[in-house]
Amino acid sequence: MREALLDMIGDLPRDASGPVFREPWEAEAFALTLALYDKGVFSWAEWTEALSQEIKAAGAGDYYDHWLHALEHLVVRKQVTTQDRLYEVRDAWERAAHATPHGEPIDPASNSAARRG
Repeated sequence: MREALLDMIGDLPRDASGPVFREPWEAEAFALTLALYDKGVFSWAEWTEALSQEIKAAGAGDYYDHWLHALEHLVVRKQVTTQDRLYEVRDAWERAAHATPHGEPIDPASNSAARRG
């Protein structure tokens, strides 16, 4: 079943083993999308339409950047979260990344803004 769903996304970067990711966040965005679909937050048709619209609107760019933006727009539209909350979490990650010494794990949870909501 999953393979059939993934086949509906023609541009999905993949090899013979399945989807391929250059960075961990890409795999996390991918897994989060599948988890939200599995929970019934959105249909696969809604997801492919959101992704298609994002790619068309943005034109050129990285595939998983489009994937993430489509997911953000869809969860806001489905009222899973708000755009403001997404901005808060992004900003907490950026603050934590700048405050974290090189080579150390980034922990945005230590920032009170990241724990709200």
